[in-house]
Amino acid sequence: MAIHKNLLDGPEPTLLPEDEQPYRMMAEQSASPTQVAADFPTFCLAWAMLSDDAFTAGRYVESYAYARTGYHRGLDALRRSGWRGHGPIPWEHRGNRGFLRCLAALARAAGAINETEEAERCWEFLKDSSAEAYTELKQ
Repeated sequence: MAIHKNLLDGPEPTLLPEDEQPYRMMAEQSASPTQVAADFPTFCLAWAMLSDDAFTAGRYVESYAYARTGYHRGLDALRRSGWRGHGPIPWEHRGNRGFLRCLAALARAAGAINETEEAERCWEFLKDSSAEAYTELKQ
């Protein structure tokens, strides 16, 4: 995977570290997102999956809570990876997808519970972070 250099003199793309264990746990052991989140609470993808499941079932407040947890875990990881509050977070990088999915899930759930300003802010944050993620996740 090639992440191209930013030629506009902005911040470099932030690439979150990838821990293979939770991916393996889901694939090889068919672990549920709940199991994975309990064993790897910093693994944003599990929180995004929990949020998606709750949203699909019409449990919007629960979806919001899961998404917000993953979002904050992701912000912590981004800061540890050198992110300074703005700049690209490429969708192409597997390690970033959990955070970006949590951000989209938070926007969607915020909209469902009439937190309109937060929903708009999160969608804008997603678009600014990764146009590809925005296109993929804004439906």
